[in-house]
Amino acid sequence: MRPLAAFLYAALCAALLLAGCGDAPKGPQNSAPRRVKTASVAEVAAPTLRLTGTVRARYETPQAFQVAGQIATRRVDAGQPVAKGEVLMTLDDSDLRQSLNAAKAELASARASAAVAQSDLERARTLFARDYLSRQAFDRAELEAQQRSDRQASARAQVEQAKTALAYATLRAESDGLLTRVSGEPGQVVGVGQPVARLAEAGPREVEVAFPSNVRPPPAGELLLGDETLALERRQVSGSVDPASRTWQARYRIDGALPAGVGLGEVVKTRFAAASDRRAAAAPLYRVPVAAVDARGEGAQVWRIVEGQARPLAVSVARIERDRALVSGEALKAGMAVIALGTHLLNPGMPVEALAPPGAEEPAS
Repeated sequence: MRPLAAFLYAALCAALLLAGCGDAPKGPQNSAPRRVKTASVAEVAAPTLRLTGTVRARYETPQAFQVAGQIATRRVDAGQPVAKGEVLMTLDDSDLRQSLNAAKAELASARASAAVAQSDLERARTLFARDYLSRQAFDRAELEAQQRSDRQASARAQVEQAKTALAYATLRAESDGLLTRVSGEPGQVVGVGQPVARLAEAGPREVEVAFPSNVRPPPAGELLLGDETLALERRQVSGSVDPASRTWQARYRIDGALPAGVGLGEVVKTRFAAASDRRAAAAPLYRVPVAAVDARGEGAQVWRIVEGQARPLAVSVARIERDRALVSGEALKAGMAVIALGTHLLNPGMPVEALAPPGAEEPAS
């Protein structure tokens, strides 16, 4: 019996070995395309930033006395238009007149002294020519005459300075314009250069706008005046953010004339492109579901269905909102269908099929 058992055991092992070496049965492969939800691309206007601005003059000059003194009279008020050379304020000039009188007296004395010294010099020259006067005495007379002449010139300059100081006691408008602020009052003692008024010169008007610290003032914008719109062009921007308000202060030229009812200091509405890059602001923007943006790889992309296959399309993301994204791309068009969900599972060339929109009849399987 033992040889028979050994034979049966060997046959069983051979059968099992042959069964293990055979090909495994092939199951049916799932070659059906993946069904995906799609959404249409919608074109949107470029995002804008609306801010308030203040109408300002191109030149706003502080008005101040060039000499110190006490204000005697004030002839203007804030908001008053003035012409060039018009008197704004005057100082008490009694001390300045005394200084002028003293300078004139000094000039008269110096003039008389110079005349005497010149006569002495002529006499000394005659005596020196006849050899009745030494060379040393003649040089001394010549030096004395020169010193008296220099003293006369100095006294004459002091008189001119006193006249100028007396003229400075009257503050006149430097140009045509509008007084936006007047702070000087009669009886007030002011120093040299202390502003007592502010003059907005006649001429071009500008708009001053304060931008948040995270927004760089754009090069251009629009001034909104009801139904009318005027173009704005940036003229200057502050070198740093204002530490108190945390804003950029920018000035914009107005392309055109303001309506008669819009005056200096009035608050107006402005509109600017929100994009910080001019090229980004010029590119059209499109709205897509936020889940349609696939950030895998080297850049953002969306997916299209081309001939039953998923194909990526590179885009630039301008802004991400709660449930949508604003993107731009050269190949994007309004109404284009993109895959709206599950983009992180897609690969180029993967078979896909768009789901029927809600309410539509599903295709027969």
